[in-house]
Amino acid sequence: MKRKKATIVYFSPTGNTRKTLEAMAEAVGEQTVCIDLTADLKGPVCQFQKDDFVIFGAPVYGGRIPAAARERFLGLKGDRTPCLAVVTYGNRDFDDALLELADLAASQGFVVKGAAAVVGRHTYGEIQTDRPDANDLAQDRDFAVKAAEKPEAAPAVEIPGNRPYKDGGSGGSFRPLTSDACVKCGLCVKQCPMQAIGDDCTTISDACISCFRCIRQCPKQAKNMETQEYQAFARMFTEKLKNRRENQYFL
Repeated sequence: MKRKKATIVYFSPTGNTRKTLEAMAEAVGEQTVCIDLTADLKGPVCQFQKDDFVIFGAPVYGGRIPAAARERFLGLKGDRTPCLAVVTYGNRDFDDALLELADLAASQGFVVKGAAAVVGRHTYGEIQTDRPDANDLAQDRDFAVKAAEKPEAAPAVEIPGNRPYKDGGSGGSFRPLTSDACVKCGLCVKQCPMQAIGDDCTTISDACISCFRCIRQCPKQAKNMETQEYQAFARMFTEKLKNRRENQYFL
């Protein structure tokens, strides 16, 4: 396979999607360009050409791609540019999210050569906490190579899902708490995908999508979900989704 420059474009609050896309890009590209939409409220304006290769990625929120991610993808335009559409989900289901992302890419001038729904650690509870694992990433690399090698005249990729898409994409209703360990460093404020955290590092607005990025990134572990309501939900959800699901690839 002739290796090419690959551009990865992702909305990835907790890093699952980013890690997956990096593995795919490494398998097909001599050079990787990263466009991180996670904390970029507007998203960049960028025009890709026919000889570019782009990998789009987003997590699944309630069976859809996050509404915030969709808005940020709209500034990216293709000229029959080959691409991959990838969603990551927490072992429940990806529902209409993969179809939605592929449709979005096509509407922006990209040609979808492959699509993937891959499992990563769920935001809530203790669900598939070690994923994507080494085997997952090996599968991702193999898929990316096969997709990149597909001829231009190959049939369109058939992707499961429904149109109209199901309701979803807005995120959850849980709001992280802040303990006395907080030193007001401001990292959570700067990195919040929705700018939902006030300058006091404690106040959280209804713009929050419950991605728990602030919990994962806090250097003092001050952000938390130590409430009875959440802990009960997390235990139930962890038990419900304990059986491992496998990645799905569409070429």
